[in-house]
Amino acid sequence: MVVESSAPGPFHPRLSDLPPVLPVFPLSGALLLPWSRLPLNIFERRYLSMVQDALGIGRMIGMVQPVGGALTDSEPLPSLFSVGCAGRISSFSETPDGRLLITLTGVCRFRITEERPMTRAYRMVDPDWMPFADDLNPQPPVQVDRARLMQALTEFLNTIGMPVNDRALADLPPADLINTVAMTFPFDPTEKQALLEAPTAQHRADVLITLLEMAQFPGTLPRQ
Repeated sequence: MVVESSAPGPFHPRLSDLPPVLPVFPLSGALLLPWSRLPLNIFERRYLSMVQDALGIGRMIGMVQPVGGALTDSEPLPSLFSVGCAGRISSFSETPDGRLLITLTGVCRFRITEERPMTRAYRMVDPDWMPFADDLNPQPPVQVDRARLMQALTEFLNTIGMPVNDRALADLPPADLINTVAMTFPFDPTEKQALLEAPTAQHRADVLITLLEMAQFPGTLPRQ
C-alpha cells in the first residue's frame, strides 16, 4: 500500500476545532501520521459504536498503541503509549456482513493527559494538542539521501523476505516514501512509536533510515 499525503482542504481542522475529549482505538503496530491516510476494517461491536458516534460529532478518532505486556485481572485494559495521532474519518462504507470500512486522514498528534472513566464501550482520553500544533500545517519538503534510503530499504526487504514493488516506492516523493515505509512495514510497536514521536518529518526520515540499517544486524529484525 502506498501512502499518499493529503492536501489542505475545506474540512481540514484548525487547532481550535480539535476536541477536548477524544475516543481512541488502541491497535498495536498501527501507525497513523499527520497528512497521511490509514484504511481500517472495523468489525468489533465496541469500535463500530465508536465510529458511529464519531461520525455524528466531528468525525475524529485517536489512534494509539497499547503498551506491550500480559493483561492481569487488576488491569483488564492495556496501558497506552502517551502519544497518539488523531485522524478524521474522511470516508466510510458499510458491508453486507456488518463491518465498516473507513479511512482516517491524519490530523494532529496528541499527548494523553488523562484517560476518562469508562462510560461507553470504548476508551476516551483528554488530549493535549499543543506540543504538536505544527502538525496542522503542511509539512516542509523532506531532505533525504535517497540512494542511502533505497539501499537500506532493498537490503531490509531481502532480509525479511517481504515482496514489495520497490520500483514503485522509488518513484514516490520523499515525504510519501517515508510515510509509506513507516506506516506499512513490519517494525515492532516500540519502533513504530519512535517514528510517530519523531519531532518533525525530517527527524522521522532519519529515524527510519536508522531502523532499516539496524535490521541488517543479527537480533535486530522487526518483531510484529
